[in-house]
Amino acid sequence: MSTTFVIVGAGMAGGKAVETLREEGFDGRIVLLGTEPERPYERPPLSKDYLRGESERGGVYLQEDGNWYAEHDVELRMSTTAASLDVAQRAVVLADGERVGYDALLLATGAEPKRPPIPGADLEGVHVLRTFQDSDALRAVIDAGGRLVVVGAGWIGCEVAASARQKGMEVAVVEPQSVPLQGVLGPELGAFYRDVHADNGVALHLGTGVEAIEGDGRAERVRTSDGTVLDCDAVVLGVGVAPRTALAEGVLDVDNGILVDASLRASADGVFAAGDVANHDHPQFGRLRVEHWANALEQGPSAARAMLGQDAVYERVPYFFSDQYDVGMEYAGHSAPGDEVVFRGDPATREFIAFWMRDGRVTAGMNVNVWDVNEHLQELVRSGASVDPDRVRDPDVPLDELASA
Repeated sequence: MSTTFVIVGAGMAGGKAVETLREEGFDGRIVLLGTEPERPYERPPLSKDYLRGESERGGVYLQEDGNWYAEHDVELRMSTTAASLDVAQRAVVLADGERVGYDALLLATGAEPKRPPIPGADLEGVHVLRTFQDSDALRAVIDAGGRLVVVGAGWIGCEVAASARQKGMEVAVVEPQSVPLQGVLGPELGAFYRDVHADNGVALHLGTGVEAIEGDGRAERVRTSDGTVLDCDAVVLGVGVAPRTALAEGVLDVDNGILVDASLRASADGVFAAGDVANHDHPQFGRLRVEHWANALEQGPSAARAMLGQDAVYERVPYFFSDQYDVGMEYAGHSAPGDEVVFRGDPATREFIAFWMRDGRVTAGMNVNVWDVNEHLQELVRSGASVDPDRVRDPDVPLDELASA
């Protein structure tokens, strides 16, 4: 009998897993299930160039040629919902009752935007951003111009705010923390992004939350916790995402995602998870659930190789990037609150490298408008080597020599 591999989730992780299975010579049956009416595509452009109308839909798909799946004998089922798992009988049960049996199963269900219980959050004109459909709707708002309120100054909130300002909208950002991106980057780098957005004309309302979104049938104003009223034509909720674990609840071990081992194996035989939904036991960093493009890009193939029985331990250093206005950055590693931040270069120039350090070791590095250095930062983090902070600061010490003395 032919071996059947089922992948639930047709995003980046699922799409890359399918590619890898065929590249590795797997000639059995592959079933790729996706809830969206789209073949696998990349999400980063949805808050950047695609949102601004600078790129078109065709360039965002993982496979430019939509016939690729049929040509590689992949059963791509779009607009299809998996309702439950029967791990005892090794089957995925679809919403219409159909059972799809598997020899190995990859859960790459991703994450969904959080919708906080704010009064008025269900009004017309309140948006989230995760899918092509979301981005298309928000693109129409930005093209129309006017006033936008962004709730939340994480990566999505900041990137949407930047794109909207670049297209000429008036933008206000409401964020309970004292600086943007504080939970990810800490106060020093959060202050850097605060200044970047302020310099580009964003009205920042920091240290305050949202009491309500108000309007007559649609969002017309946002009332903040400190009593400020912000008139608007639309609102974007950018307050983070939650892993889509509904399929796994009560069936697999779940804790802030589907718990998987170093090879992305879940707690039931033959089941794997990758991408935003996977809480992975990283060999260097311990338990991590990473919500970024590069993680899905690399974990999907790693899971595919593990499904094939290969010795595939996922140990890549976490990586992500962001582009806002004329500020581009890449980040490698995994820092924690309390890590010391050491700068090489002056953040005021918007060309620098930031290093997070703990016990004499670099836990993460971020290059801002400095290019072709991130691989060195990844290797420095991966090495776990003790380094001298003065050498870290010194631009005359090559990055690839930091760990050598």
